[in-house]
Amino acid sequence: MLLLEKASHYFSKKLPFALFVKPNQVQLNGVFQNTDELVEFSGQKGFVFSGFYNTKDVVLPFDSCEVIQENWSYEKHYQERIYFSDSEGVEFKNLVQKGINAIVENQFEKVVLSRKIEIPNDTINSIESFKNLVNTYSTAFRYLFYHPQIGLWMGATPEQLVKIKNGEFYTMALAGTQPYSEHIVWGEKEIKEQELVTDFIKNQIEDKVDTIKISDAITHRAGSIVHLKTDISGSIKSSIQPLVLVKALHPTSAVCGMPLQQARSFILEHEGYDRKYYSGYLGEWKGMENSDLFVNLRCCEFLENAVAVYVGCGITKDSIPEHEFIETFNKSRTIVSILVRG
Repeated sequence: MLLLEKASHYFSKKLPFALFVKPNQVQLNGVFQNTDELVEFSGQKGFVFSGFYNTKDVVLPFDSCEVIQENWSYEKHYQERIYFSDSEGVEFKNLVQKGINAIVENQFEKVVLSRKIEIPNDTINSIESFKNLVNTYSTAFRYLFYHPQIGLWMGATPEQLVKIKNGEFYTMALAGTQPYSEHIVWGEKEIKEQELVTDFIKNQIEDKVDTIKISDAITHRAGSIVHLKTDISGSIKSSIQPLVLVKALHPTSAVCGMPLQQARSFILEHEGYDRKYYSGYLGEWKGMENSDLFVNLRCCEFLENAVAVYVGCGITKDSIPEHEFIETFNKSRTIVSILVRG
């Protein structure tokens, strides 16, 4: 496959690139930048890679990059199972309890807390792992992104931040998590969490749109887990620039919390690590004409001697720390299960 070979060549030359496959599609897209310049995003058309908070938002501009498509034709690679020691249980459960205590004290209604799981890596192959990722999660936005000043990231996210086409928009409220089974029953905690995310999005954008339509919540499968999902769509006011809508949506309460400022302050003070580009957003940006952005979830970062897998969960007053820890472990399997050695 030419695009995978080209990506390997660019990586060896320390040149930026992005590979991605959209949900329910089999076309592999490649964006290749011929210099190592870091171009900060300010509305240019291109592939955007934006962080959670206070990071450099990067774009690979379409007008100065080589953009190529080809049909996906690789079969899944069956690899040895990768085991890792998930030893952060006590620490993360203590963090969750701090979040619950803050909610009970009315500091905020909800907060999304996360952790980074580092898997020792001296043999994991990013290209082979990406092949598995694409074949395993057909309904997700799947990507491999590299910039020498940012690093190598990979993910399969189920969550659309926003899709814009000719003045119309679509987004989603995605919250609540449990392992997939034939008989899904949602508890009060998950239903409430989903309602909070939906209300947050509605409140953030209702003064920027002419019309808004909100669906009922449905169960949405993402690999081996399921979420509650509400579709939100409508038309953008002609006086509103599309980036204004993006900034209103990011970060949603599905990755941060609400109220936004209080929840984000708690995260920055207590999480104990830098999320970098986890829970940021990425994808194609063409302004009002046709933009397709996704929240950077179910992702990992290839470090020098480890693969860092990023996972989080929404905390409300009804959260149970042990259950939230298990939820993050289940989410980590999305990435860990497709990693390939060699």
